[in-house]
Amino acid sequence: MIRPAAVLAALLATPALSAPDPVLEWNSIMIQTTATQNPFFQARFAAITQLAVFEAVNSITGDYDPYLGTIAAAPTASTAAAATAAAHGVLTNYFPASAVSLDAARAASLAAIPDGPAKQKGVATGEAAAAAMIALRANDGSTPPEFHLPTSTAVGEWQLTPSCPPAGGVLLQWRNLQPFGVETTAQFRSNPPPAITSERYTRDYNEVKRVGDVGSPFRPQDRADVARFYAVAAAVPVWNAAAAQVAAAQGRSLAENARAFALLNAAISDGLATVMETKYVYNYWRPETAIRAGDADGNPLTEGEIGFVPLVLTPCFPSYPSGHAAAAGAAREVLERLYGPRHHLITLTTPTLPAVVLQYSTFKQIADDIDDARVFGGIHYRFDQEVGGEMGRRVGAYVYKNTLRRLRY
Repeated sequence: MIRPAAVLAALLATPALSAPDPVLEWNSIMIQTTATQNPFFQARFAAITQLAVFEAVNSITGDYDPYLGTIAAAPTASTAAAATAAAHGVLTNYFPASAVSLDAARAASLAAIPDGPAKQKGVATGEAAAAAMIALRANDGSTPPEFHLPTSTAVGEWQLTPSCPPAGGVLLQWRNLQPFGVETTAQFRSNPPPAITSERYTRDYNEVKRVGDVGSPFRPQDRADVARFYAVAAAVPVWNAAAAQVAAAQGRSLAENARAFALLNAAISDGLATVMETKYVYNYWRPETAIRAGDADGNPLTEGEIGFVPLVLTPCFPSYPSGHAAAAGAAREVLERLYGPRHHLITLTTPTLPAVVLQYSTFKQIADDIDDARVFGGIHYRFDQEVGGEMGRRVGAYVYKNTLRRLRY
């Protein structure tokens, strides 16, 4: 998965809409507000925010199964005011340092809504939904932080890499995070990784060794670009930007957007929690460790390279399976079910790499680039990506089928 970084910024989403949708507006504000967070924490905050927005809107419209079912709202309340107040309430709670800018954004959004009882009722509904979601997640396992120190140097066992703090592997507590949509983080645990002497391991070891080193002459420039791009672009900004562009192009309603972003971010967060549970079960070594020890791994077909250094910084937790792939699989599954798998126009950029502009017509293309990014970046085996993506798709399918189901047709 991607390393924590202060450079995670909102990707460009959609051109300004003639009639702004507060769900899309506040989704963008959420991404900006959470941009400096570790990607796992960012996903949790995104899910809380978008579920609060959904619950506020849906308590007024009654189109879908509620998430909480505890928010009472008048059908005459303003859904736009409710969405605004819900997002603002969650974000100011978790990010009080951003209160000034968030308050200004709230005032601007509410100024576009006519004054009156509908607006007042909508604000009250949104505030209630925010408070209920915050209370629900107060003790969800995201804190306190837990770490893992290796207890063995055996072949295949994960070892500390240069990004690690002295305490050891990070986010150990995430394996116990309370999910948003799946039943438990172990529900979709992957099968064990391939044996070190297997054909699959040998093939994928040699691939990442060949193309993932910082000085590799075998890595095309476009693969270097995606490796660097997805090293700084986390799941939340990537997939929310893609969803926002497609939702705007398809002219989806406010209520539809509220549900879509709630499902998307719940699935991303659950994918990341699920993958972390699997990672720490199998505790599998990273390519950086494996390639430097290749001559002593018992596999005569994996020649070692003591000087191997990956193109991008290796995250400080076990390799198998890939977190970025799990989040991508979950997001892709949800978005394909919501919008269809192809014939889209999606452009992704990040201020950190302004010269890199990625364009896609399918959600699968994004997931495929993420897979290449982690292999060509030197931090994952191809089987990490394949297994992580499949895990994520199972998570996404479960969240979509069992959460926020449509009531009115």
